[in-house]
Amino acid sequence: MGKKQLRYSLTLRIYGEEKCFGPGIAELLERVDEVRSLRKATISMEMAYSKAWRIIKTAEESLGFPLLRSTTGGRGGGGAELTPEAQDFLQRFRRFEEAVRGYADEAFLEIIG
Repeated sequence: MGKKQLRYSLTLRIYGEEKCFGPGIAELLERVDEVRSLRKATISMEMAYSKAWRIIKTAEESLGFPLLRSTTGGRGGGGAELTPEAQDFLQRFRRFEEAVRGYADEAFLEIIG
């Protein structure tokens, strides 16, 4: 019987009092940044709008800064955009993920083979 290819899975989450930031909220923020709408972002992720608001509010409380700046509808329509702090934190989280995955890849090859 031949040797099977092994792989690993790694998911990073940041905790305050409770889980406050991870790959799900990072993706949500990236989609909001792309489509400029929380509602459109949740639809594209098949996520309930109420759940999105809940995880955003939890993250904001733990991180200590707002993640989104929203505008209400009207002639031009409403929308949402990331705050400068959210853009910075999201970028740093993605860099952290990349660094940890690099370390984990090296350790996996060295230790597991």
